[in-house]
Amino acid sequence: MNVKNNAHRTLVLGLGNTLMGDEGVGVHVVRELEKRALPAGVGCLDGGTGGFVLLEPLQSADRIVMIDAAADGNRVGTITRTTPRFSGEYPPTLTAHDVGVKDLLDIFYILGGNCEVVLFAITIEPRQSITLSMSPKIVRAAHDAVELIVAELEGFAALQTMTPAAENCAVL
Repeated sequence: MNVKNNAHRTLVLGLGNTLMGDEGVGVHVVRELEKRALPAGVGCLDGGTGGFVLLEPLQSADRIVMIDAAADGNRVGTITRTTPRFSGEYPPTLTAHDVGVKDLLDIFYILGGNCEVVLFAITIEPRQSITLSMSPKIVRAAHDAVELIVAELEGFAALQTMTPAAENCAVL
């Protein structure tokens, strides 16, 4: 993970198989985020189809933002933000990383991982062809997800820079 400073390390992890069209949306989103000026302490990682090799970057982060495709029954292109704690809370995915990522999250927490994990899941059509291209609906959803994630990262960075007096202020 390449972060701009180590004060607050946020890992943005894109998951998916780019050989399966829309299923690779998480990787496409993280590649677009890498082109952006992100807040200090944010690092992006193309996690591909996952696996236990991702455990070390997860354990090195103070906060994790994951992006992945889901076959969750929502309308194609729907973006859902969740905070999964266990594999049962992770939406259904489509390829070999389905079991790997779910198991990875469980092991992360079993080994003492206690940082916030935010998942942006983008609903795709369950039947995917072998192609490097995403469908127009998922291209639009990926663009929207980039904007949502940038806003989330900027909001988190703003909270980290608040003074102690400001943290005690209530918004009415």
